[in-house]
Amino acid sequence: MKTQQLTLTNSEKKITALMALETITINDLDNLDLAERQYLGVVCTKMLQNLRDTERDDFLKKIEPIMLDSNQQVWEYNHQAITDAISRFTEEHGSMPTRNQLAEETGLSRQTISKHLKEYQSHPGHAEQIEQFKMMAPRLMAKVFQSATKGDIRAAKLYLETVGASGKQQVVKSQNNHIQINNTILSQENLNRLSAEQLSQIEHIVTKALPQAKMIG
Repeated sequence: MKTQQLTLTNSEKKITALMALETITINDLDNLDLAERQYLGVVCTKMLQNLRDTERDDFLKKIEPIMLDSNQQVWEYNHQAITDAISRFTEEHGSMPTRNQLAEETGLSRQTISKHLKEYQSHPGHAEQIEQFKMMAPRLMAKVFQSATKGDIRAAKLYLETVGASGKQQVVKSQNNHIQINNTILSQENLNRLSAEQLSQIEHIVTKALPQAKMIG
């Protein structure tokens, strides 16, 4: 029985030759057409999925000159892998994982993990994620407001602390015969000094946030 020979296409030969280089540069891609460049991207993606530890680091170093915007994708992949591993480990073991344990969980090298944990806060990708969380704040506050209007005292307090009557953060504390909002004490004497319109505004804010709460006269 004859052994079937695997014949490489011209495009496959080009990619194999590139993979044999110590470093792949932009100039090395000059003789590749669009389809061959796309094929190179598929090959690199598959290799990154299969490589682990320092072998993955070495391959990333090899293709770094041709990665361009892919550097952001690598950071995002590493960040997701590390945060997922920390979440799983702490849930299962009740403690934070070591660098070695994170390397085992993620397949990333210990050096990559240490570098990421040390520098992630200064990376542009981290700032972008924080902005995404900020975008969701109004929707979250809408949920808090809905709970407050259903009589949830904690939700109402959180809502008032966050936005307050004037849009400033305010802390409301209950006292024996007065209410303290930050450093301002609202006693019966102070209430007597307010106009009917001002009292009406306060009543409207409280009753709107706490329709089921009982007012103490």
